[in-house]
Amino acid sequence: MRPMRPTDTARRGRSAGRTPRVFAAAALAAVLTLTATACGPEEDGATGEPSSSTGQSSDGKVTIPDDLKDRLKEHGINLDEWRDGEWKNWDKDTWLREAKDYVNPIIEDLWDPDRMREADKPPENPVDNDISGDEGVTDPTPAPVEAAGLRTPYHDSAPASGKLLFDGPEGSMVCSATVVQDPAHPGRSNMVWTAGHCVHAGKNGGWYRNIAFVPSYNDTGMSTAELQNASKEQIAPYGVWWGQWAQTSDQWISQGAATGGQGAPYDFAVLQVAPEKGSTGKSLEETVGSALPVEFNAPAVPEIDSMTATGYPAAPPYDGQKALQCTDRPGRLAVFEAQPTMYRIGCTMTGGSSGGGWVAEGQDGKPALVSNTSIGPVTAGWLAGPRLGTEAKGVYEAVSKKYAGR
Repeated sequence: MRPMRPTDTARRGRSAGRTPRVFAAAALAAVLTLTATACGPEEDGATGEPSSSTGQSSDGKVTIPDDLKDRLKEHGINLDEWRDGEWKNWDKDTWLREAKDYVNPIIEDLWDPDRMREADKPPENPVDNDISGDEGVTDPTPAPVEAAGLRTPYHDSAPASGKLLFDGPEGSMVCSATVVQDPAHPGRSNMVWTAGHCVHAGKNGGWYRNIAFVPSYNDTGMSTAELQNASKEQIAPYGVWWGQWAQTSDQWISQGAATGGQGAPYDFAVLQVAPEKGSTGKSLEETVGSALPVEFNAPAVPEIDSMTATGYPAAPPYDGQKALQCTDRPGRLAVFEAQPTMYRIGCTMTGGSSGGGWVAEGQDGKPALVSNTSIGPVTAGWLAGPRLGTEAKGVYEAVSKKYAGR
């Protein structure tokens, strides 16, 4: 399965007139806040230096200092290219690549009901129908397990699960994601777990843009026809949460590829998110009422009776509008001899389910996130996800620490 592939939205220019509210640029000492009024200086969490401020002209338009525009251009971001709700002239050769370069402006109402519904292209991450010639430990290919729809409302069945929306050079794309606990903020987490290829394109690309998480997307399981007239509150009952910060593994950034499973054992990412409309005083965890612990020392495959993968598959025969699950006893998959063995289960979910959490019984006997969907065959039938070890724990703890004092 490709890191499963993002979809070009058919509707262009829906977002004309929308105003960027927050421009978080960790690569710079400046953090912009674009609002309807002039803003004062803020501090950058990484440097402690004051940010530049924006102003409002007499006609109500937000203005940005030319020197700041120039500094952003040095990092591949040209604010003049943001028009009509999308990035124009996205140069595939100037992706923002490094961890410090993550940039994700909050664009209020960019993800309106139409744009959310029409984003149905999963990012690519396919492999052949089976992995042959592996030198590591690979168990026989599992029998396909037919994906089953979640009981509605989805929030009752899997309250921590949701849909991830983002833009790439080819259009709007989709993945799945899960709310996870934050050790720095017990009971008040704003952390989300997904696949690395859902936030960063790997060795030949960089960070995606307009990354946003929608918990319990289409909570009542409306049909595609019913969604045509659904309100944003019906489609996103717990709001839209934008990625303030994303982090994935160094291995995914340097090795990840659109096909063949390269970097797949390190295909995980963690986001810190913020509500699109501004803080209500409640965290994401408090808003949805759930956050899963992450197990970085899960039992060995022979000791796991079952794993459940949840996601919003968008590649045919699915359309990305409904949440599905597969439960199976896992096997082992070694894509490359020198890389860690992955978990593998039978499942007919397709692209779009990438990044969705895999839940199993943790060391304490309680449900925990133990993996996420990474790869699968082009024709579906099984899914594989990374075993979460030292590298994954490092990413998780780094994101938690970055926002520990906020």
